[in-house]
This record gives sequence, structure tokens and C-alpha cells, in this order.
Amino acid sequence: MDKTMPLESSRTVGHAKLSFMKRVIRDFALNKYLYIMMIPVLVYYAVFHYVPMYGAVIAFKEYTPMKGILGSDWVGFQHFIDFFGSHYFWRILRNTVIISVYSLLFEFPAPIILAVMINEVRHQVFKRTVQTITYMPYFVSLVVICGMVTDFTNSKGVINSLLTFWGYDGNPMLQKPELFRAIYILSEIWQKIGWESIIYIAALMGIDQEQYEAARMDGASRWKQIMHITLPGIMPTIMIMFILRMGNMLNVGFEKIILLYTPVTYETADVISSFVYRKGLLEFGWSYSAAVGLFNSVINLILLISANYISRKVNESSLW
Repeated sequence: MDKTMPLESSRTVGHAKLSFMKRVIRDFALNKYLYIMMIPVLVYYAVFHYVPMYGAVIAFKEYTPMKGILGSDWVGFQHFIDFFGSHYFWRILRNTVIISVYSLLFEFPAPIILAVMINEVRHQVFKRTVQTITYMPYFVSLVVICGMVTDFTNSKGVINSLLTFWGYDGNPMLQKPELFRAIYILSEIWQKIGWESIIYIAALMGIDQEQYEAARMDGASRWKQIMHITLPGIMPTIMIMFILRMGNMLNVGFEKIILLYTPVTYETADVISSFVYRKGLLEFGWSYSAAVGLFNSVINLILLISANYISRKVNESSLW
């Protein structure tokens, strides 16, 4: 009996592998066009996301284009030590964390609120009009968006002119470090609220309408329906989006930061991504900027894994 058990176990494993391969071949035969459509996506991620990971090694070297990656001198963790010891470290880390937290507190809930409000509207024409108006800023070029924000907040801009009635001094708002973060977050909400609400609207459409009918029969108000049916119904979607947001917690978009900030506002506007851009492309500190970017990626990975773990333990919704 004991001698046959390893043989039976190996046969079971072999049968499981064969069965798995059969399922894969059968699934490919049934969905071959879907697999073919997936090839460009895989090629994109391989070429632009996985292959470039090899270049991260320059964070540990004194990279020069003439010597190449392999020929450049190895310096170990010297660039990380220089970055952690510089006076820029705490400034850009503080700014990145503060802007990210503000974004999580104000920008992340905005599309959820908009989606719930649109779901409660019964007039179809008004609903479509609101959706179209809120979607439009997302499709406008970021350069144009930043130009509009700059014009609106100039000394003679619309927003600046309106605020003068409440005692504002009328100076350009983007020249004031204390106002930069608020302007950035508000412009992000304005630009992305409509587009990011689409996924929540789609999740709302998947809620069983019989739950609302039963709640109305029990005398539940619309507010109670939202609190006890609508929000719990889209909570898995909210948690997945929250985990993804945590994975990009420190990836504050450097494009808008660079287009809006000036040396006057570096104290509150300079973040990790803009610092990497300035050091790497403008000052040619390729290895130093690679070290800073690698540090940023490691922190984001830790936040992503932590948020996924906590979400799985709390409400059993997770990416893996």
C-alpha cells in the first residue's frame, strides 16, 4: 500500500497537468480572437514597462551615455544616501504626501458622489447633459487645461476677479505657495470627476432594482436607500479603486505640476516626480534621478500591498 501511494500521487499530478493543458487549449480554440486582441496589450507592457526595468540598475551606477549602462562605474547606494541627506528630501516628500492625501480626501470621493447623484436623477435628458458636461474637461489637452487655470487665476482672471469682492488682494494666485495645492486639487477634480465616475455608474447599474422596490415598500427614504443599498452595492468597486489609488499614492502627475509651478512655489509645489524630471532631464543627473524614482516606486509597491492586505481582511475585496 505504501509503495503504490507515490505512484498514484504522481499519476494524479500528471493527470492534473494534462487536464489543465487541455482546458487551456480548448479555451484558446473557443476564444482565439480575444487572445489575438490581447497580444498588442502584452507587447505594450513588455516593451514599455518590463524591458525598461533593466535600466533601473543605473540608480546604483554613475551612468554616462558614453560608457553605457554596463560600462558605467558602480557606486552602490551612494545616490540614495545623497538624496536622503539632501535638503530637498523632506521638502519633496512632504509636498508629495500632502498633495496625495488631499487628493485621496477630496478627489477620490468626488466621482463616487457624482455617480450616486446622477443615479438618483430620473430626468434622462438632464442626466445625459450633466454627464456630457462633466466628461468634457477630461478630453481637453492638459496644456490647455493648465493654460485655462493660469488665465482664471491671474490678476485679471475670472476667479481672481470674483474673489476680490470677498477681500482678496488680486495678485496672481499661482504665485502664492499657500494656494498652489488647493488650485491643483480643485483643477484635478474639475478635469477628472466625470470620467472617473463612469466606472461607478456602471457598478450602480449592476445593483438589483428589486432591493430598491422592497426598501420603498418598507417606507425607506431615498437617503436610507443610498446608505443601505447603493453604497454597499458599489463598495467592492470602491475598494478596488482605492487599492489602485494607494498603489499610485506618491505618483503625483508631474505634467500638471511642471506646467503650473514656478521657482516661487517650489516650497509647496515641488514633488518627487517633478524633482526627478528636473534632475534627470534638465540637469542630466540620470543616476541620481533614477535612484529617486526607484525609491518612489518601492514606497508605492509597499502601499499597494498594504492596502490590498487590509482590504482583504476588512471586507474581502482585493486585487489578489
